[in-house]
Amino acid sequence: MVTYLKKQIEMDFDAAVERVSKVVSEEGFGILGIKAIDEVFKEKLQVDYPRYTTIMACGAKFAKAALDVSIDVGLLFPCSFVVYEEEGKVFVSHISIMKIAPEIGLAPKDQMQSVIEMTGEAVHRAWDRL
Repeated sequence: MVTYLKKQIEMDFDAAVERVSKVVSEEGFGILGIKAIDEVFKEKLQVDYPRYTTIMACGAKFAKAALDVSIDVGLLFPCSFVVYEEEGKVFVSHISIMKIAPEIGLAPKDQMQSVIEMTGEAVHRAWDRL
C-alpha cells in the first residue's frame, strides 16, 4: 500500500528547503533541481499561491536498481520532496515512487521489494533527521 509522509517542520520556509535538500543529499540522493512552483504560477498564470517548492532528487543506485527491474519505472522519476506553507505553517511531504511502480503496474511487486526496502531505509533516515 502506498502512503505518504508529511510533517510540520519548525523553521522558516527557506531554511526548511535548505535543510531538506542537505539531509536528502547526505542520505545518498543527488539533488537534480529545486523549483518554486508558486513562482511558476506567478510568472505563467499571474496568480499568487502559498509558497510551494519541489526538491527533485535521484539516488543513482536506487534508480538503477529500479530500472533493472523495469525500464518503465523511470516514468516516475525523479523522487520528490515538497516543502510548502499552509495556514502559516511549513510542511514537508514525500511519497515513495518505488512503492507506486508496482501499484500501477509498472513493475512486479516481488521484484521491486528489495528496491522499495533499500530506498525506504534511506528516505526514513533522512526523514527522521528533519
